[in-house]
Amino acid sequence: MIKLANGPSHFPSLPRRDLCALCVRFFAGAVLLIALALVVRAGNKKLDVSKIHGRIQYVNSFPDYKVQAVTSFPDLRVQIVTSFPDKPGQWQIVDSFPDYKIEMVNSFPDFKIEFVTSFPGPAK
Repeated sequence: MIKLANGPSHFPSLPRRDLCALCVRFFAGAVLLIALALVVRAGNKKLDVSKIHGRIQYVNSFPDYKVQAVTSFPDLRVQIVTSFPDKPGQWQIVDSFPDYKIEMVNSFPDFKIEFVTSFPGPAK
């Protein structure tokens, strides 16, 4: 039994080593739960595709966004331009100094695009 200043306690006695191990496990579990909650909360954010315009570079690794090209139900309608990509959905494809790096994928994209020749922007 753990002795307190006022007398015996009803708690079982634990060696100091076991008590420290128990505290470490408790705090490690709490940190893990907080990290998991932050990841789940971050996963619920909806991407604003209207902000993705400008100079775009296609990459195979370390992209800013993973994108899938589709012909129906896109999130963003993309028009390829040669200069002044200043409206939503207008992309200028470059090899250096991009605003965004895009990786084209076939599954699990961050958002889906459709290539168009007119009326670029977010799909309604």
